[in-house]
Amino acid sequence: MTPSKDWKEQVAAGEEARFEGYAKFLAERQKQRAGAASGSLDRGLHAKGHIGARAELTVLPNLPGHAQVGLFAQPRTFSALVRFSNGQGKRQADGRPDVRGMAVKVLGVPGKKVIPGLEDAQTQDLLMIQSAAISFKNSDEFMFFVGAAGSPATLLPKLVWRFGLRRTLSILGQIKNGIAKPVVSLATMPFYSALPVQFGPYAVKYAVFPAQTAASGEVAGKTTDYLSDDLKDRLAKGSLTFDLAVQFFCDEASTPIEDASVLWSEEKSPYVKVARLHLPQQDLRAGAGLQLQQRVESLSFDPWHALVEHRPLGEIMRARNVAYRVSTQTRQAAPEPTGDEK
Repeated sequence: MTPSKDWKEQVAAGEEARFEGYAKFLAERQKQRAGAASGSLDRGLHAKGHIGARAELTVLPNLPGHAQVGLFAQPRTFSALVRFSNGQGKRQADGRPDVRGMAVKVLGVPGKKVIPGLEDAQTQDLLMIQSAAISFKNSDEFMFFVGAAGSPATLLPKLVWRFGLRRTLSILGQIKNGIAKPVVSLATMPFYSALPVQFGPYAVKYAVFPAQTAASGEVAGKTTDYLSDDLKDRLAKGSLTFDLAVQFFCDEASTPIEDASVLWSEEKSPYVKVARLHLPQQDLRAGAGLQLQQRVESLSFDPWHALVEHRPLGEIMRARNVAYRVSTQTRQAAPEPTGDEK
């Protein structure tokens, strides 16, 4: 069944100025954390990286016609870099509740890109978290929560004042469901874009699903960096593999573009597998592995590092376009890879 092309964005008047204000607020938070950490300037969010690893993204053959778009137009294998991270803008122990992320930078990607000045860049970024939807409908809700969370003692009454009791309970419940469960390993959990992107004439969300599973009885580690140690141990012994799949827009009710809090219906829009992400065996604790960690940490991962065919969609994605650019400039991230780096 061919998916719908009837998706559309709803762009509010003056939203760009609002996004600029949010980006400046986050950049100030970024600088304040740097001052508290003796000048170390981290990302505004997802500050703690667990690993940066070499990978390959292989586009599968015999995809349905509507899936043969952009990056996935034909079967081929791309080199890639993968970064696993915690979501907070500050570094904390891995046992603390947090959003977990995976970011993939696909290298050597031809075609026109979205960001002005980077139209000829050779990268396509895929950013994912462990939840298939987020707790907030739009950037206004997210930024109010970020501001209110700066004073935990008054967070609840501020949320009730802003959203009402029912919406507050919904937000807090969704957050708890997303981050409260102890994470055993990032290698054995799925990751989701949570927000939509264009897919040629269609719109999709994407996700990766692990081929490896957690061992029976395996429990979360106790050390500060156990998630990083687990990934390094696994890659020292062998490879990791994830299937990349996309979920197509069907209609505004079941697969909305603008409301980021709605979980897209898998019943109406089942995932279609389009590629395989493979992290080969590698030593990340010494020599070239350590250099790779430094290189990956210096890069920016941004959903707007994208082919025109895969332009990010929706209000929160448009807000991220501004916020990521300011964050990247604030911490002076490395330029996009050309593929010629050694």
